[in-house]
Amino acid sequence: QIQLVESGGGLVQPGGSLRLSCTASSASGFDLDDYVIVWFRQVPGKEREGIICTSSTDGSSYYADSVKGRFIASRDNAENTVYLQMNSLKPDDTAVYSCAASRSWYCQVSMIKGDMDYWGKGTLVTVSA
Repeated sequence: QIQLVESGGGLVQPGGSLRLSCTASSASGFDLDDYVIVWFRQVPGKEREGIICTSSTDGSSYYADSVKGRFIASRDNAENTVYLQMNSLKPDDTAVYSCAASRSWYCQVSMIKGDMDYWGKGTLVTVSA
């Protein structure tokens, strides 16, 4: 069992930047190297969107078109943390951002669509002037 906790959300002006963290922990011990992490976001009333998938094997292997060129995912496996650097933020980026994990070395389409084993509760990002 892995627990995921997101942090770093808040209010930011359009054009600004924000960095989210997803920290993993487990009572039984684990190696984040063995897990794919997917960042999702969801606006109330809309479908959840998988925006970035990252694995240790091939790095960040998927970026949704909506965030490509603006968002960057990175991993610090020693700290069991995955980061989401969000730049050039737009009001349309306002959402609850959550991370999810599955034990795998590679990103798969099903994961980006939400087929993940462990989920965080999410952190709210609001982009507004």
